[in-house]
Amino acid sequence: MKHSTLIAALLCLLMGVFARAETYQLVTEEWAPYNFRENEQITGMATEVVRAIMALTGDDFEIRMRPSMRASHVLQTQPRTIMYSMFRTPEREPLFKWVGPIAEESIYPYQLAAATQPIHTLEQLLHAPRITTRHAGLVPAMLASMGFDNLDMSATESRQLYRMLLAGRTEVIIGDTDAGVAYYSRQLNIAPETMRRVPIELYRSPLYIAFSRDSDDDLVANWASALERLRETGELERIHSRYR
Repeated sequence: MKHSTLIAALLCLLMGVFARAETYQLVTEEWAPYNFRENEQITGMATEVVRAIMALTGDDFEIRMRPSMRASHVLQTQPRTIMYSMFRTPEREPLFKWVGPIAEESIYPYQLAAATQPIHTLEQLLHAPRITTRHAGLVPAMLASMGFDNLDMSATESRQLYRMLLAGRTEVIIGDTDAGVAYYSRQLNIAPETMRRVPIELYRSPLYIAFSRDSDDDLVANWASALERLRETGELERIHSRYR
C-alpha cells in the first residue's frame, strides 16, 4: 500500500510537471543577432542562451517567432508566456517577471562615413534632415520622447534601414545595437568603412527574459539559477563571443 501511495504521488508530480511544460509558450521577435531566423531555424545569441537554460532545467518549450508588436502583445495578454530578449525598462518592470541579464547593450545612431555633415552632438542629431528608424517598438518611442521631430518611421524591418542609408534616402539610421549593425553589415556585404557610429549613446540597458505575471515562481527561479550557472561556468561568455 505504501509503495502504491508513493507511486501515485510521483505520477501526480510528473503529470504536473508535464502539464506545466505543455502550457508555456515561448516567443521571440526577429532582432539579430540576438534572435533571428536562419535556414528555417530560430537562432541567435539570446536563443542559444535560452536553449542552454532549458537544457539545464529540463524544459523543452517550442520557440515561436512573432512580429515585434505581436510578440509583446502575446506576452502581456496570454497566460504562461515567456519572451526574449527584452530591454528591462522602468515602464515594463511591474508588468513581468524577469530573468537576466543575458547581455547589456547600447544603441547609437549611424550615418555614412562619407557624409558631408558629420554629426557629433545631440543638438546636431536633433536637427538632422531625416532620421530613419523602425515603424514601432522601444526605439521609435524613446526617440519621440526625447523630442525628435525629424523621424521617418517607415522601415518595417532592420535591413530596410541600411538599404535606405546606402541609397541616400536618409541621413541617419537608429535601430540596432553595435552587434546588430555588425550582423547586418555582414549580411548586406557593407564594408566596415562605409558607415560611422555617431558618438551619442542614446540608450543603454540590459537584455532580459520576460515571463508573464502568472508564471510559476519556481519556474522563474529555476531559469534564474540556470542562467547563473551558465555565467559561473563561462558558457554565457562563450556564447557571447560567437556573436561579436
